[in-house]
Amino acid sequence: MKRLDDFRLRMGQHELVPLMIGGMGVDISSADLALEAARLGGIGHISDAMIKTVADRRYKTKYVKNKQALYKANVESHDKSEVKFNLGHLAEATRLHVEATMSRKTGPGQIFINCMEKLTMNAPKETLKVRLGAAMDAGIDGISLAAGLHLGSLALIEDHPRFRDVRIGIIVSSLRALQLFLKKNARLNRLPDFVVVEGPLAGGHLGFGMDWAQYDLATIVAEILAWLKAEQLDIPVLPAGGIFTGSDAVRFMEMGAAGVQVATRFTVTRECGLPAEVKQEYFKASEDDIEVNQISPTGYPMRMIKASPGIGDGIRPNCEAYGYLLDANGQCAYITAYNREVAAHPDERRISVKDKTCLCTQMRNFAIWTCGQLAWRLKDTTLQRPDGSYQLLSAEHVFKDYQFSTEGRIAQPAPEALPA
Repeated sequence: MKRLDDFRLRMGQHELVPLMIGGMGVDISSADLALEAARLGGIGHISDAMIKTVADRRYKTKYVKNKQALYKANVESHDKSEVKFNLGHLAEATRLHVEATMSRKTGPGQIFINCMEKLTMNAPKETLKVRLGAAMDAGIDGISLAAGLHLGSLALIEDHPRFRDVRIGIIVSSLRALQLFLKKNARLNRLPDFVVVEGPLAGGHLGFGMDWAQYDLATIVAEILAWLKAEQLDIPVLPAGGIFTGSDAVRFMEMGAAGVQVATRFTVTRECGLPAEVKQEYFKASEDDIEVNQISPTGYPMRMIKASPGIGDGIRPNCEAYGYLLDANGQCAYITAYNREVAAHPDERRISVKDKTCLCTQMRNFAIWTCGQLAWRLKDTTLQRPDGSYQLLSAEHVFKDYQFSTEGRIAQPAPEALPA
């Protein structure tokens, strides 16, 4: 029986283990996690979601505090149109995180950055151009264009000196989305270096409606592979979403995929940026504890553990400090929902907003526990301690389990040493 290690992913001049760890924000796909993937010969992602918050935590900068102080007078206002990001500071934060990560890179693998189009930041084109350009300036190996069609994203950076050097890929959930991206960018004569096909079982934001269960990753991948072959387009395709074992990955490789993208199994590794107590919540989750809801202000459905403390919370919008989801007019669906509830309950000291969440604050606080549909199986990937908690895994252990396992097996870790 074949193993994932029997295949290789060719990305430019590089021959890689065909395993990519997806980009989970905010700093859930940490630099440490991405560096392990690269050391082991695969591809790891960092994320630029809320990059100023990440910089403040990791490198002791004060971007968030300074932005909040600058717009302090606007906190009580419903109008957030004046709350803008300093583009110079945004570039600095991006370069700082990317340079610090790339300076530690070892091994034959690659490190990419995940850039979400839905981080509109009250100036969609301007802020996205800065984020993409600064990441390339800082030496990132590749960029995954996520959370949106990105029809105009390549045009923003076509004059960058690394435009044809850095690996650029697009995440899609349908053949139609890929066709739109290729058609819109045809004049640039710059095909994507890879396509991640994210299916309905993926974690976080989904490229489907609430009818997601009617779709199947293998069917979508087969359709895209057939179309690319008919069009004589040689673009590596990496399926994602619900690929829980090495055997799952091999099935897609035998279909003609160039590699696979995975993420959920790495949420419970020591290198992952989630707090330890949250990792235990992932282990404890049952199948019934996982839901797809519509609380994200982006408009996309989102998969998470239904016990996430950010669900139903009515925290005041903190756009002056964050504001990553403000659209071009300074509006956000959570602000609208929050103000509606305040008006409806004027005497309540703390309100609840059921239909939306302040994604910036809640993700910053690790209070929205996004996960793939198969996260309930995480408890079967490790050992349970005498106190009922679960042993965390190393990223190397999970990576190599994908790489070498057969027959749907999941390798158990060596028992951790108990204190004397």
